[in-house]
Amino acid sequence: MKKIKYFYNTNTLRYEKLETPLRVKLLRVLGFISAAIVTAIIIVSIAYRYFPSARERELVADNVELQQQFEVLEERTKKITQRMTELEKRDNEVYRTIFEADPIPDSVRAKEIAQQKETQLVMKMANYQLENSIVETINNLTNRISSQERSYNEIAEFVKNKEQMLVSTPAIQPVSNSDLKRVASGFGYRIDPVYKTVKLHNGLDFAAPQGTPIYATANGTVRVAANTGTGYGNHVVINHGYGYETLYGHMFRIKVKAGQKVLRGEIIGWVGSTGKSTGPHCHYEVHKNGRHLDPVYFFYNDLTPEQYDRLLKMAASSNQSFD
Repeated sequence: MKKIKYFYNTNTLRYEKLETPLRVKLLRVLGFISAAIVTAIIIVSIAYRYFPSARERELVADNVELQQQFEVLEERTKKITQRMTELEKRDNEVYRTIFEADPIPDSVRAKEIAQQKETQLVMKMANYQLENSIVETINNLTNRISSQERSYNEIAEFVKNKEQMLVSTPAIQPVSNSDLKRVASGFGYRIDPVYKTVKLHNGLDFAAPQGTPIYATANGTVRVAANTGTGYGNHVVINHGYGYETLYGHMFRIKVKAGQKVLRGEIIGWVGSTGKSTGPHCHYEVHKNGRHLDPVYFFYNDLTPEQYDRLLKMAASSNQSFD
């Protein structure tokens, strides 16, 4: 039975039946419905945020795994790019220089070599964007590899007709260094051991006991075999022809004479510490048309690929030179 409410009317001094207007009833119903909807939305939002469904958890796990896979792939791509850059540098600055061929410009190696920081953007990119980015990088590497293969094929043709040039090109280390423990300082800016300032070191320093034999690194004619007061002490300069010269500094004793012809592997002197030197070592330089080149690129005849990689890292370390 519906409960009837009354109120005392002070104007009529009588109890009258309380009746709620229809407008008020509608407003109350609408208010209740609105509050219910808002409460439901809040509850559902909290549930979705803190209590994901099994399908959502599965999708999140798949997404994290995909991101990790993309990061691994990107890291591998970056390493391949670094190796390709090193091959291109050796090709332009060494191999094509040897045969006096014009360097290949980057525009030919790849139509579009973009420097992208994809690893930093992985968390922000959609899957299709990541895929496009990786595919673009791989395409660039493919173009560069194809161009490099054509370059090496061209160089192979040069080799057939330039055997004399090859034997006159520096290709071994000036001292016996099979264990790769004698490279003390590499080519580039190093700390001068006397003045303690950073200066350009134009060669490689091979630390070795006094009296260790020093070998000619290619066929040629001795141009200098003396102590000329230039800081190299007793040193030898060999003219190999084709624009190449090599310098061997700080010798204890010189074996050859100016004007003498020497062959690759022939002893030209012994390690010492004459001139501007802080200890027994052989300072070795390679010149091409008067320009100083990094000697580390001219040891390909007596090193395996693994040894060459180790030697590159040792020569690249920033340390103090011996002269």
